[in-house]
Amino acid sequence: MAQLVLGIPKGSLETSTVEMFEKAGYKIKISQRSYYPTINDDEIECMLIRAQEMGRYVEEGILDCGLTGKDWIVETGADVVEVSELVYGKVGRKPLRWVLAVPENGPIQKIEDLEGKRIATEAVGMTKKYLERKGIKAHVEFSWGATEVKPPRLADAIVEITETGSSLKENKLKIIDELCTSTTRFIANKNSMLDAWKKNKIEKIALLLKSVLDAEGKVGLMMNVKKDNLETILGILPALQRPTISKLADADWIALNTIIEEDTVRDIIPELLKKGAHGIVEYPLNKLFY
Repeated sequence: MAQLVLGIPKGSLETSTVEMFEKAGYKIKISQRSYYPTINDDEIECMLIRAQEMGRYVEEGILDCGLTGKDWIVETGADVVEVSELVYGKVGRKPLRWVLAVPENGPIQKIEDLEGKRIATEAVGMTKKYLERKGIKAHVEFSWGATEVKPPRLADAIVEITETGSSLKENKLKIIDELCTSTTRFIANKNSMLDAWKKNKIEKIALLLKSVLDAEGKVGLMMNVKKDNLETILGILPALQRPTISKLADADWIALNTIIEEDTVRDIIPELLKKGAHGIVEYPLNKLFY
């Protein structure tokens, strides 16, 4: 039986990735003692791999596909196929930021103050290119982790990835510049994409994962509406697309089905009831295909 080897990012994206796959229909179970998670699809074998290394292993064909940040693809120079962009993170759904941070009350207040200083980061290549563009000469050293705790004793500044900035604030660091933003990418090995079966499987996974993210923050609404009130009701609904309208047994009534942003429901439903909608049902969405 043909099998696809899929890389699951270990670390900060691990939990949110597993949750996303579950909504897409793939139940992944991770054991604390194993780097080979199980999945409810006999055609897929999973491996836990750090996002920083994912591109290299996909390029070499050890993995057919995997998820990693665009930043790590650029940092490692991995020659892979970017199948899909998936905007999600550890706690939110915004692009992550690579930032330059220094101690809040330290002597470094601007980029020029970094001249001759020491910068700790996991993204050495990215940081060196940034300094070169800025015309700053500083020593950049690789950080094996816990980068936020290194200033001021072990480094004068850090270049770190952040989603909310809370960890930097907790360590009394402030951001003085942003190097770039990054989003998660579903990547694939070039030869794997030349294999018809693997290509189809990879694209199917990408489609389902994207549908999960597209559905987030949205809900479905079903209701019964008198034909005479239809235009009024349609004027209230900020529909994703034109609502689906179906006939009912009573010729004077129709059923209306639509999708809206979840945070608008609390304001819209009372208005719909006032304008004559009946039997309103709100339901969650796991996937949304445009």
